[in-house]
Order: sequence, then structure tokens, then C-alpha cells
Amino acid sequence: MSFTDKAKNKVEQLTGAAKERIGDVTDNERMRGEGATQQSDARARQAGERIKEAGRDAKDAFTR
Repeated sequence: MSFTDKAKNKVEQLTGAAKERIGDVTDNERMRGEGATQQSDARARQAGERIKEAGRDAKDAFTR
């Protein structure tokens, strides 16, 4: 995962957290849900990238 991808995922995660908190403060269920979903999506993308990296690392270990 490149630095740019990591940064984008982190920004997405923080944006989702902010939306969720704003939704809590304003008692806006829709915004709260959007924030939670945005955070989950960013975490899932990040986990997927980590799995890809682990696969590449395992492949490299066997080809050496």
C-alpha cells in the first residue's frame, strides 16, 4: 500500500469520525450512519491492502 493510499484511507476514516460526532451532537441519525459507514469502508479498504501486502510478502519468501 502506498503512502498516498494510506493517507487517503486515514482522511476518509477521520472524515467519517467527524460526521459521526456531528451527527451525535445534532441528533442527526443520517449523518451518524454515514459517518459510521465511511469509517467502516476505509477500515475495510485498509485491511484489504494489508492482506494483499501479506500475500506479496509470502510469495516473495517462497521465490527466494
